[in-house]
This record gives sequence, C-alpha cells and structure tokens, in this order.
Amino acid sequence: MKILKLLGSSRPDGNTEYLVNQSLEGVEHTTIRLSDYHIKPIADMRHTAEGFPRVDDDYEKLLKVFLEHDLIIFATPIYWFGMSGQMKVFIDRWSQYMRDNRFPFKERIAQQKAYVVLTGGSDPKITGLPLIQQFGHIFDFVHMSFEDYVIGNAVKPGEIKRDEPALQKMDQWKVQFEQSSEKCEI
Repeated sequence: MKILKLLGSSRPDGNTEYLVNQSLEGVEHTTIRLSDYHIKPIADMRHTAEGFPRVDDDYEKLLKVFLEHDLIIFATPIYWFGMSGQMKVFIDRWSQYMRDNRFPFKERIAQQKAYVVLTGGSDPKITGLPLIQQFGHIFDFVHMSFEDYVIGNAVKPGEIKRDEPALQKMDQWKVQFEQSSEKCEI
C-alpha cells in the first residue's frame, strides 16, 4: 500500500504536520507539502464545450503522484473554520481532471482511502466538524472511501503535544499503517 501525506499548512513543522507525523513514524510514505508548489486556481469551465484549458503550473506533477497512492492523508489546519487555501485549490482542480482523458482520475480516486487530520483552536473538536463533513461530502462525490479523521486542539507551535486524545488516535493509526509502503519521488 502506498501512503501519501498531503500537507495543506503554510507553516512547516506546524501542529498539523506534527500530528500526522506521529501516525507515520517509521512507516514508508510520500509527502507533498502543497505550499512548496505553484498551483494556480482555475475558472470553472466544466459546462463549456471546450472544457478546461491547460494551466502552466505544478499541478499535473502532483496529481500524478497523488493518483499513484492507495491511501491519502489530507492534513490541514483549520483556517477561518475551513481548510487551508492550498488544500482547497488542490481539491478544486479535481474538476479539471475529471474531464481530462489523459488521467484515470475518476477510476483511480474511487480506489483510494482517505484520512483527514485537522488542527485548530476555538474549540476545534466542535467547530472543525463542519470541515470534516465537507471532506466527507467531497469524498462521497468522487467515490473515495473516507476511513477516519482526527481533530487536534492547537494553535501556537507545539501546542499539539498536549492533546493526548489526538496523539492516542495517531498511535492507533500507526498500527494500521505499519505495513511497508513504497515511497514515490516527486
């Protein structure tokens, strides 16, 4: 099984990354930090005859890696009660590739398993639930299996280390992920 850690945070080594790393320590996986790549937003061309034009950015390179994996961990801080902008643009671009015959997007994503890691403040285990629901609706729409989620309570760097329930859940995930996985180069 190939595991992909998809990081939507704009802060390297932040609480979200720390939390997801706890589930993957010693487990072979691939990491994409979305903020390290140039991903342009697009105009919605789903309902036009010509469809989406090609975009000169890093997205297709990332999409190829994304589609090579069996299990995807979507990790994002809760920003203004939603996912990060980087994560949202990455997902928004799926519309473009659902129509692009060069990629087996619909077939492949329906075979993948999704996990979600969120961190934030302002009572995130309650205020983050609508974002979990949003991910659930997204995964349902593309027929991706939504396996599990965790919401960590942390704002300032390092605060996640005090969220014992979230850390315990990451220990449970780690047991599930311990089988060896191939790492893919980006």
